[in-house]
Amino acid sequence: MNITAKKLTKSIAAGLLSSVLVFQGCGDYFDVGNNPNLVTEPSLNSLMASVTHRAGMNAYRYGNAVANYVQYIASPSQGSSSDIYEITNLSTTWSQAYYGMSDAHDMIVGAEESGADLHAGVGKLLTAYQLSLVADSWGTAPYTEAFNKVETFSPVYDSPDQLYASIGQLIDEAIAALNSTDATMPLDPALDVIHGGNVGAWIKTAYGLKARHLNKISKKSSYDPQAVLVALDNAYTSANDDMKMGVFSGNNPWAQIALDNLGALLGGWLSTNLVNHLNGETYGVIDPRVGKITDLTVNNDYVGTPNGGGNQGPLANTVHDQCYISTNCPLTSEVSPIYVMTYAELKFVEAEAALRAGLRPRAYAAYLTGIQETMNLLEVAGTDAQNYIEEPSVSVGESGLTLDHIFKEKYVATYLNFEAWNDARRHDYGYQGFQMPQGAVLPTFIRRIAIPATEIVNNSANVPEQESLDTPLWWDMP
Repeated sequence: MNITAKKLTKSIAAGLLSSVLVFQGCGDYFDVGNNPNLVTEPSLNSLMASVTHRAGMNAYRYGNAVANYVQYIASPSQGSSSDIYEITNLSTTWSQAYYGMSDAHDMIVGAEESGADLHAGVGKLLTAYQLSLVADSWGTAPYTEAFNKVETFSPVYDSPDQLYASIGQLIDEAIAALNSTDATMPLDPALDVIHGGNVGAWIKTAYGLKARHLNKISKKSSYDPQAVLVALDNAYTSANDDMKMGVFSGNNPWAQIALDNLGALLGGWLSTNLVNHLNGETYGVIDPRVGKITDLTVNNDYVGTPNGGGNQGPLANTVHDQCYISTNCPLTSEVSPIYVMTYAELKFVEAEAALRAGLRPRAYAAYLTGIQETMNLLEVAGTDAQNYIEEPSVSVGESGLTLDHIFKEKYVATYLNFEAWNDARRHDYGYQGFQMPQGAVLPTFIRRIAIPATEIVNNSANVPEQESLDTPLWWDMP
């Protein structure tokens, strides 16, 4: 049984998750304290279970935190704070990334002491990934001093460009370590819940994350599309390489939101923007992926909920007259894995970089492949996928391809992924028909998250002044 794609038996899942929960980073900054149930010196392979599981869960947590901002989902309640850009407290989201990085730090230290290069490589790569989630949410954050474990500790904040450089260095060091020919310990397939101990897959993932990282600074003068393409040449070659994690104590957490919604604990309502992006309203073409992402309403149509506007139906919250996250979707079923990065997404990264480099044939081929791979991921029937791709507004030809076409299709490929918010900001929210939330408290689209309350309390000496949430991050400005 493939543990990244199917729900584990209860006994196996319990064993893996118990190992995940007891190997937690220490130090006062992480508020762990002196819990006697925590193992202070876990084995490297046991840490591998924690590190890979935490990274996968943080992909969900951060994707969920910004899903309203990129308008994949909307609240059924009018004027919800997450919809209208009010300051929200994401202390748990912040802390979970640091717990994940703390475990990875412990694994890196132990691995480097014992020559376990492969474990060090995975640790550095997943530190880079989770640090990017933090940096791309808050702009600035502690890193350089964050993992020195002392009795009392208030780490300084690294600058945004310093964080970006650190992430790049971590990725490069991970690639070097994963290519080691004299590692003292193999990866345990059972405890690596992302790639099942496959070193080749980790190397491809490292290059994929490097391509993401290099492509993110598309607004900066230092942007080098050729460097992005070189990284991609060493990254994924098919969907078999996808970075995903499917080990849960219950259901896939996106599916649990859908199940809770059916039980009247409301959540996971799809935004009008996303639904209209797919149902023909915005582009005049019905995208067959709409029927794989969500379900028809009781009125036999696809209708979203406007961000900030809340439920629009005459029988508020009592009938399925608006669209929700669906357990019938291959990305959000009870047994679906959490996708961190996919081959489909990377084809759109390739399309963008190639287009910016003036390589139109490569850009167009990657664009079409990205659409087809997203169709495959969502299990769209071949004929339906082909009919959509052959639409003149989709098959625009090499000379007609624009960044708007690429971002439009990538928006579907990154459904519920945090990376979609990076794209929305890089593209200046320039999707056709994209509207500001009703009742928004900012004059324009949100660009950053407010510093968490726990950080303001526990690290007050170093917390920077809060900027307006519509202030672009470092990489979001020329």
